Amino acid sequence: MTNQEPLGQPPDETGTRGGNDRAREHRFRRSRNERMIAGVCGGAAELFGIDATIVRIVLVAATLVGFGTGFLIYLACWLIVPEE
Repeated sequence: MTNQEPLGQPPDETGTRGGNDRAREHRFRRSRNERMIAGVCGGAAELFGIDATIVRIVLVAATLVGFGTGFLIYLACWLIVPEE
């Protein structure tokens, strides 16, 4: 019983169970490279692995359809999310 691995998490690339390293790699940060205003959309695009233009279009659509909700989300992320 000394060589048992913790249950509940599948093995990662190295064969160990833990997953903490992957959680640290993929944190939401504002982008310095892919930015137009504050880098929020660029950071979200890097997190999800998609193009930043798609995130910007979705945010504008959420702002127009949701009566400014997208804009409020953007402002909140600008204030809360740290820069990389």
